[in-house]
Amino acid sequence: MNLQEALKYGLSNIKLDNPQKLSYILISSLTNKSRIELMLDENITIPTHTYKEYISRLNNDEPIEYITNKVSFYSNEFFIAQGALIPRPETEILIDITCKLTKDLKSFNLAEIGVGSGIISIMLNRLCKNIHSTTASDISNQALKIASKNISNFELQDKITLVNTNLLDNINQDFDVIVSNPPYIANDYTVENNLSYEPQNALFGGVQGDEILIQIIDLFLSSKAKYLICEMGYDQKEPIKEYLKNNDNIKLSFYKDLSGFDRGFYIEK
Repeated sequence: MNLQEALKYGLSNIKLDNPQKLSYILISSLTNKSRIELMLDENITIPTHTYKEYISRLNNDEPIEYITNKVSFYSNEFFIAQGALIPRPETEILIDITCKLTKDLKSFNLAEIGVGSGIISIMLNRLCKNIHSTTASDISNQALKIASKNISNFELQDKITLVNTNLLDNINQDFDVIVSNPPYIANDYTVENNLSYEPQNALFGGVQGDEILIQIIDLFLSSKAKYLICEMGYDQKEPIKEYLKNNDNIKLSFYKDLSGFDRGFYIEK
């Protein structure tokens, strides 16, 4: 199948919006060529069977990032696969806030709870040159394998240590900064079909949805860390404010996502 045949097939068979764009993404993944390179190569051959299989998976609501094993985040390309949550653009805000809060620290030790694909720890280490060490935990061995691959791709093995544990259990180290994008969806919430492909333990946070958030807040309050930066659900601002209302030793702030919804908070001791 040549490029024009592949594009024509994609336009006729992809049952989602913008089939031409999706066709180019799939073809680029199969050929390791950019869209411009594809258009300049008249002799390019696309593997027909695999291309049709990719389109079938796409039509079954599988996220294109899992099909291509690629995701763009903070203008970098990362490896992604089922077993780790697909990074969202909103998480770039968490990274920006963390960099801003810590810019005047001479050196700091960072902990990430729920490392997933590794994108937060990796980008923070690339952007914050004052990070001394990073410990990143996850309860999922699948996620840790994906994170390890990305950490190796960015040559940060000496900076980021991965630990298979819940929260920071059995990690005997003090941290200056804790970051997390934890599960925060209520267990009975019905999600879209494409989210069924993503790890459910990275999405659902308990009966109310904020149970793991509260555990992380408690862990932070009992630790020596100065900052906690965390994502949350759009409807969890008031419960978090209520939970922390009698704590006079902290400064609590919230931030919004790109659509104007409440998306996260940060606490400074």
